[in-house]
Parts: sequence; structure tokens; C-alpha cells
Amino acid sequence: MTPSAPRTAPRTETVDTPAGEARITWHPARSARLVLALGHGAGGGIEARDLQALAAALPARGITVALVEQPWRVAGKKVAAAPKVLDEGWRSLWPALADPGPPVVAGGRSAGARVACRTGAELGAHAVLALSFPLHPPGKPEKSRADELTGAGQPTLVVQGARDPFGRPEEFPEGTYELVEVPFGDHGFAVPKKAEPGQEAALGLIAGAVGDWLERLAP
Repeated sequence: MTPSAPRTAPRTETVDTPAGEARITWHPARSARLVLALGHGAGGGIEARDLQALAAALPARGITVALVEQPWRVAGKKVAAAPKVLDEGWRSLWPALADPGPPVVAGGRSAGARVACRTGAELGAHAVLALSFPLHPPGKPEKSRADELTGAGQPTLVVQGARDPFGRPEEFPEGTYELVEVPFGDHGFAVPKKAEPGQEAALGLIAGAVGDWLERLAP
């Protein structure tokens, strides 16, 4: 593990895309070795507990975290845009994400993880991080999206809750990706109040596993 470094204040940047205005909230690291770009899911924004935990923990390890809000979310809409529109917005954001200079790891949670997997190779992402990858709709394992994950074409880490109805860890097919299981976690990595380890420990596990993986990948 690298020594901790002082944190700098977050800053927000707006980016015009064909789908509308998007927003990046930067959590910069001093002397950053990587940028981790994280998109949100279809049911929420960058306030998600896992995204916030990574933004809080990783800059001290030399990793800048960029939390990306898709145009539909910035516009205040309740329903996420279609996958093709999400991909278009992400592609348009990529130059801003790459502008600081370090290699960019494409990532996100749920729908954002799917976007990162679908576009990572073409955009030249250094790697792909899939948080709560929605392997299938709840109760419909026959409608698998495994091809998006296995086709990412880059070093990939999946972080998945043990109780995720969109795909439990044991449901994932064999592949070249790594998978970290979060005990008792649901799709939002919430754990039951009586579970051991508790919520803070679950978030610490996520931040630690992702940080260790990124440090191995850093140039």
C-alpha cells in the first residue's frame, strides 16, 4: 500500500454531450497515478454508498476519482436513458476524463458498470471496474448480460453483493475477470443491521479491494 497523501477539495465540471449536459465531480489525488471514472446506476446518482466510499478512500492512495453524472440525471429526469444514449454520453465525456493525463480506469455501478464494459476497449480504458454488475434482471437468470462483462476486453474487477438479486457471485460464469464478494450485500451493498461484518466494514472491504487492485494496475 502506498503512503497516504493529503486530500484536495472536490471540484465539479460540466461537459456538453449529444444527450445533454453531463457533470463530473472530481476527487483529485496529489501526484495521481490513475483516474477512476465511475458512472452511477439507473435508480440513483453519485450519492450511492459505494461510489462515495471510493471517492473518500482512494485519493489518499494516489488515485483520482471522477464521479460521472449522466445527462438524464443532471436534467432531473426520473427514468434512465436507453443504453445507446448512455454509451454516447460516456464516450463524449471520455476526453475530459483523460485530460488530466494519468491512465483512466472505466467503472461504474449497475447500469454504469454495463456502460464501462461495453465501451472500455474502444475508448482505450486502462481497465474496467464493475460494481454490482446486473448479470440479469431479478428473477430472470435466462436473460443474461454476461457477454457484456466477458467481452470487456480489458483487465476487469467485479465487486458483487452476496444477496444481489441481479446476480449473486456464484451465478457469474468463469472468465478472465476477478470477482470480490461482499458478504450479505444487496444490489446497493446494503447489509442487514444485525449482519457481521456491518455496513462500514462492507464499504471498507469494497474500498480496500478496489484500491489494492488499482495499485497493482498503476504504472
